[in-house]
Amino acid sequence: MDKRKKLIVFSMAVGMFLCMLDTTVMNIALPKVQTGLHVSLEDLSWALNIYTIVFAVFTIPFGRIADIVGRNRVYVVGLILFACGSFFSGAATTAPFLIVGRGIQSLGAAIVFPASMTIGIATNSFQDRTKVLATLGVTQGIAAALGPTIGGVVTQYLGWRYIFFINIPLVIFVIISCGILLPMKAEKVTNPRIDVWGMLLSMGMLLSLTLVLVKGNDWGWESRPVVELIGMVLIAFVLFILVERRTAAPMIPLGLFKDRQFVGASLAVILTGVFLVAIMVIMPTFFTRVLNKSELVAAFMITPTSAMIFVFSPIGGLLIGKIGPRLMVSLGFLAMIGGYMTLAVINPSHYNELVISLLLIGAGYGVIAGPVVVLGASKFTGELLSASQSVLGLFRQIGTLFAVAIFVSALTTNLKAAQNQSFIQANTRIEAASIPHTEKVTFKRQANNAIHHDGVTSKQSAGTTGAAVSAVIHRQYEATLKTMPHYQFLDHEQKVKLYHAVASKVTTKIQNQMMTVRFIQRQVVGQTRKNMKVAFMKPYRQAIPFIIVAGFSSLLFDRKKDYCG
Repeated sequence: MDKRKKLIVFSMAVGMFLCMLDTTVMNIALPKVQTGLHVSLEDLSWALNIYTIVFAVFTIPFGRIADIVGRNRVYVVGLILFACGSFFSGAATTAPFLIVGRGIQSLGAAIVFPASMTIGIATNSFQDRTKVLATLGVTQGIAAALGPTIGGVVTQYLGWRYIFFINIPLVIFVIISCGILLPMKAEKVTNPRIDVWGMLLSMGMLLSLTLVLVKGNDWGWESRPVVELIGMVLIAFVLFILVERRTAAPMIPLGLFKDRQFVGASLAVILTGVFLVAIMVIMPTFFTRVLNKSELVAAFMITPTSAMIFVFSPIGGLLIGKIGPRLMVSLGFLAMIGGYMTLAVINPSHYNELVISLLLIGAGYGVIAGPVVVLGASKFTGELLSASQSVLGLFRQIGTLFAVAIFVSALTTNLKAAQNQSFIQANTRIEAASIPHTEKVTFKRQANNAIHHDGVTSKQSAGTTGAAVSAVIHRQYEATLKTMPHYQFLDHEQKVKLYHAVASKVTTKIQNQMMTVRFIQRQVVGQTRKNMKVAFMKPYRQAIPFIIVAGFSSLLFDRKKDYCG
């Protein structure tokens, strides 16, 4: 591979890195964005959702259009759209403005992603294709994994707007590189026919599917909109298969799925994406909500997973030829299974234990992520090769969507159950405490508020103010005074002596009550934290049988003798 070809592949890798980075870079910055724009988290969530939805829906159609119109020119258009979307997102002053910016950004990403693969492959010889595919495949995995870390660092030191602004100089660099390195005129194009019905059906099917996965938890999985959308997915899928079987220039050549190794690669991309994203999305939230870490610290705490992906993706490429695809993918899944099993038995508050699972999951994903792109395309040429990369890119997005839908849904259910359990436990303890009824009412209110805020209590406990203590002492003194015979004839010194005696008795009683209150507070906070930990870890424990079953997808790949022979 000469210097010019290496620069082209590098430029494609930069463009792809930015597209994949922006699928996860915003997640950890959400609290800062929410504060900066003064919007609800529900409204802001569409800034995340729109990127995923548009990216998933348009990747295959735009990949096909690029083949027909000219990949190089369309690629530059995609870069310009991505840069414009990044600028509008960074400059947003309202949530709708940010959502529009992210939508434009994702349109550009849906062009850049498939075109990066096809340009990188088309520029190089067949002998160098494996290296190109491995490089671009590794780039995809590393970019998605580094998103939370980069997002946390940039947000902490530059502000959340720069998670978008940093894209612009890099995009300008890639545009200039493309202008110098790639021919923009007289490009080779494929069959000019466009599968209009296939395009519309695939877009409708993917739009419905992504909406279900993104909003199913909010709308309710048995709600009418979700049921209708699932029906639309099934109908569109059946019609799409019928159309693609009969058209001469299909949007997705069904011949791809006749190749067992491509099917294996597709499953591996989806399944590894599900189990990786479940870590990269939920664990930073665990660090901030349960362990009280800052967004920046949480970003660094998840970095071991990203580091392992960076290290083991190239190793996976080397292992293909030495041990064969089947054993290599099996080893990757075994490492991820080991990571999930470790999560099931450790105390997640002890980071030195938690980091073991993060390293295993990152290493397992890395061994699979880069090479699986090579394996999915190893037997294709021409239009099938281009289509295979678009489809694998789509499946990577679907894996992300499944992860968010499944794990966030499970986590939301578990957190609600944990809160209800904490309410019951707190109220039971307070009812059994030896404190006045009025104090119990106030204490319950404070405890319930603390549970709503994940166990963070207010500094002022029930009945702790000096004014409240003085009021109790005065009431008790007046009551005691009136019980004494001829109290109206007591002199000042006797009244002072009585007041001090009452004050001492009341103060001791209140101190005992407050010791009880503080003890119960610690119990409530500790139990709430414990319930929260269980809620966060439970989805990972429940996922173990599924990741074990997922590992059997490695059997679809070739053995060493078949692959190398």
